[in-house]
Amino acid sequence: MARITLRQLLDHAAEHGYGVPAFNINNMEQGLAIMEAASACDAPVIIQASRGARSYANDIMLARMMEALTEIHPTIPLCIHQDHGNNEATCLSAIRHGFTSVMMDGSLMADAKTPASYDYNVAVTERVARMAHWVGASVEGELGVLGSLETGHGEAEDGHGAEGSLSHDQLLTDPDQAVDFVAATKVDALAIACGTSHGAYKFTRKPDGDILAMQLIEAIHEKLPNTHLVMHGSSSVPQELQDIINRNGGEMPQTFGVPVEEIERGIRHGVRKVNIDTDCRMAMAGQFRRVATQDPREFDPRKFLKPAMDALRDLCRDRFERFGTAGNASKIKVIAMDEMAKRYAAGKLDPQIATAKAA
Repeated sequence: MARITLRQLLDHAAEHGYGVPAFNINNMEQGLAIMEAASACDAPVIIQASRGARSYANDIMLARMMEALTEIHPTIPLCIHQDHGNNEATCLSAIRHGFTSVMMDGSLMADAKTPASYDYNVAVTERVARMAHWVGASVEGELGVLGSLETGHGEAEDGHGAEGSLSHDQLLTDPDQAVDFVAATKVDALAIACGTSHGAYKFTRKPDGDILAMQLIEAIHEKLPNTHLVMHGSSSVPQELQDIINRNGGEMPQTFGVPVEEIERGIRHGVRKVNIDTDCRMAMAGQFRRVATQDPREFDPRKFLKPAMDALRDLCRDRFERFGTAGNASKIKVIAMDEMAKRYAAGKLDPQIATAKAA
């Protein structure tokens, strides 16, 4: 079975200059479509589940599905990632159910709503990293609070998201603090705040440097050239998907996501993991609406799900190709988690911290 840790996958991505889309899933159809896209273009995969997805699908069902996906596509390295873990228990239970990677989001308190102090974030993230590394699992941390520079607010998704107004400082990761955070926590990847947010309604106009701070990514990469950066809230909210939904009875107001060309810019400056959820939902939802509109008598769920899976597969393949992920699956020799654990214990996975540049 080709399960891979996030650290090994992102190390390979950094070495070869590509990024990896991380697709959120809730069900079998999404998993099948993503893996079909990966297999078609020889791309390694990150599939991630939020706490809401784990509650919806059930941990045992998710674990069995991941096993099945690796058996169906045995040559595709698959990282199974916990998205936005809110405390130690969430992260460790994910590892117990077969996740090879977890995110400890200490930017918010355990209620996943209240912005946390820097000291709290460091302490809880370091604890999770230390425990996860004992068994070879990878850890992603977050510094800065995910939210919109345009509105000054976060956007809740699956029960996760800051409530109330956020300051400019909270919404932007401090590059100097990032150096300290990575050294103190020993995370394998760092999610940064640069103006992106969850959901479809990210920006009311095509984003520029005032509301999407790509220059901040470049500044952090300059100080941490060997640390893997992560962009959350990075669905592009394609116009064609909005149009399909609205032509078939939807009422989505005009909205803008993160342009793919800006993500490509980020990849050139250290972004190795790109979180995508809304685009996947929109691709499938558009087909549900289209089938229902064109044939109101249809009631077979497969007639809705099959075209929805096709649309998701095509979207995922586009991102694999645009981010440079395509063509790399067959180049990766997967390292087992117990071997990764030995490397953590021996300090062989620390150089990305040790080579951080001074401010």
